[in-house]
Amino acid sequence: MNRPADTARAAAFADLPATATRDALRVDYRWLNAALIDAPIAVFLHEGLGSIAMWHDWPQSLCDALGFRGIVYSRPGYGRSTPRAANVKWSVDFMHRQADDVLPALLDTLGVDAAARRRMWLIGHSDGASISLLYAAAFPDALAGAVVLAPHVTVEPMSVEAIGATREAYRASGLREKLARYHDDVDSAFFGWNDIWLDPAFHAWDITDELSSIACPLLAIQGVEDDYASMAQIDMIAERVAQAKLAKLPDCGHSPHRQMPERVNSEIVAFVRGR
Repeated sequence: MNRPADTARAAAFADLPATATRDALRVDYRWLNAALIDAPIAVFLHEGLGSIAMWHDWPQSLCDALGFRGIVYSRPGYGRSTPRAANVKWSVDFMHRQADDVLPALLDTLGVDAAARRRMWLIGHSDGASISLLYAAAFPDALAGAVVLAPHVTVEPMSVEAIGATREAYRASGLREKLARYHDDVDSAFFGWNDIWLDPAFHAWDITDELSSIACPLLAIQGVEDDYASMAQIDMIAERVAQAKLAKLPDCGHSPHRQMPERVNSEIVAFVRGR
């Protein structure tokens, strides 16, 4: 299988031990700027169909601009990490599980201690942004800050409509072949995400009450032309997190870091350095 050029780096895998609530997992990850051993760490959490490779070079460019180390990883079910078994359906709390269990276990395995976590920033996109918010709420004293790009805090009808259209594109418009470049088991990645978002039980998912526990600096960035969510998503964050700063980008859709990388980097660097 041909893979994008930026996956040619040597693979690195973290083996997370089994717990009472899940099996053992293998997580594909990369360190960025690993030689900067005294620098803060930025952890990148990808979107609902993302992986290490789908970030392309943006995490590296942001870490270089910040002078940070970075960790990029493919969540279980994505990229080269442990795939979702075909008979397993994600639960409504799948993002909570990533925030409360998988990410802390990965940090433990990679040797990111408590002192390093207090200086750590989370950089999340879409589902990864929601997971970042949940981690910040669950561990309010163990994070320097978070940047969330196109986060979801509730399920809007427009999100369900857009995700339903994505299913049709996957089946009939070549999206499956495109995504197969980035995932060892592309059906695992796609249907894990798509099935739960289209499940009526998920439509009541709402994390707004949890946001008030976030104590760290928080920057929320969203494109005004986002097809997957309205600006109400980041407005709800601002209503519940007094220290949150919002950046609303005109002429930008659901992926600000891909569509306006220079503007996004500028917003993030200014925010982080102002802390």
